[in-house]
Amino acid sequence: MTEYQHPHTRYETMYPILLGYVGLLFTAGLLFGNFSQILPGLARIVLTEDALITDYILVAGPGPALINSALVTLLSVLILRFSGEPFNGMTPVVIGLMSGFSLFGKNPVNIWPILFGTWLYAKSRKEPFGKYAATGLMSTALAPVVSYIALDNGWGTIWGGLFAGVLIGFLMPSLTAYTYKVQNGMNLYNAGFACGLVAFICVPLISSLGADPTIHYRWATGYNAVFAPALAALCALSILGGLFLCRKPVWAAWAGYRRLLQTSGRAPSDYLRMFGPAPVLINTGINGLIAMTFILAVGGDLNGPTIGGILTVMGFSAFGKHAFNIIPVMAGVFLGGMVMHWSLSDSAVQLACLFCTTLAPISGYFGWPFGVLAGFLHSSVVLYTGSPVAGMNLYNNGFSGGLVAIVLYPTIIAIARHRKPTLQDEDYLELVEHDEPITPPDPDQISEEEDV
Repeated sequence: MTEYQHPHTRYETMYPILLGYVGLLFTAGLLFGNFSQILPGLARIVLTEDALITDYILVAGPGPALINSALVTLLSVLILRFSGEPFNGMTPVVIGLMSGFSLFGKNPVNIWPILFGTWLYAKSRKEPFGKYAATGLMSTALAPVVSYIALDNGWGTIWGGLFAGVLIGFLMPSLTAYTYKVQNGMNLYNAGFACGLVAFICVPLISSLGADPTIHYRWATGYNAVFAPALAALCALSILGGLFLCRKPVWAAWAGYRRLLQTSGRAPSDYLRMFGPAPVLINTGINGLIAMTFILAVGGDLNGPTIGGILTVMGFSAFGKHAFNIIPVMAGVFLGGMVMHWSLSDSAVQLACLFCTTLAPISGYFGWPFGVLAGFLHSSVVLYTGSPVAGMNLYNNGFSGGLVAIVLYPTIIAIARHRKPTLQDEDYLELVEHDEPITPPDPDQISEEEDV
């Protein structure tokens, strides 16, 4: 018997798909690495300070990195399932984030204090943990804080790391609920923006106490020939699953995907509840192929961070991202690489090429030219937002995206649309509590008040 079982279980049968994905990660880890290196590699991962960018493939090799991802993903699936959270569009988002970022920052040890803090928050409010499980998992973007304090022998202690993680987990649910409204659904990585705010307080505080956190640049190269076929196969499997394995005629699945492409992606856009599993799986595979192709086309590297970015894009394919609203934003980053002093070959820029899609709703809601503008601005802003927090926020692009969204949204609304900007009134925490079907919004609908 679980602590909490929500009455809605419409998509619960999709949990075996997630377990199958975990199995693929385990299999890939065993195929890409020597079995005798798995445990030593996992130990190196756990004992490494995880500030951005710490590529576990470089730290321990592809096998241990993928096994670490499989372990973190399995824990995440079990937490979501047994906390009683219903399966909806947010579930693939969380799994994509956890599996992706466990290739460069998260491990089965440094995420637990934050999750425990979120559990304590739920208990303090006398509410079920299932309501906050997804938020707790996404808040593990600040897991490097736990690792840094616990492992820094010259300053921190294990108990200090545990306390910091618990405190972060306790604070994040209320903060993410607030920041969600401020961004008006234009930044999909809401948790990243909230984590960035916490990091902006946490890093100066621990620095004042004698710490000296620094950004890392551990970046693996030379794995494109290994990972490109594996990622392409995963994307193809997702597309074929959507077309042929969801108990829908192929034409109906494809028609659903075409309707999905007409949405803006403005949060909340739960594509699983709007269109069902088939279009979402097709969207997931196509978005993954787009993201991988973009990285390869600009001469980038497939490694822990970039694969993590691709998996994140695939996860958000159930909650706001599709080909029509991500390509203009990615084009904006590409344009930035053509006219600014930095290069698309820079590691941070390669990540921006992928994670800039957090601003996909701007493209979908206001039109592709504004999407290009958003990507162009994000490509520069994100290069500077990581330094003040010393890489302690893994979702740095989410923080940068929030800043860009907060500036662009009222500007575009007031100047280009001649309307009054309003704060979004949806409750962020209610997004994870429902799985009943909903009607997609009118793509031309503007909810802001007209100027008078």
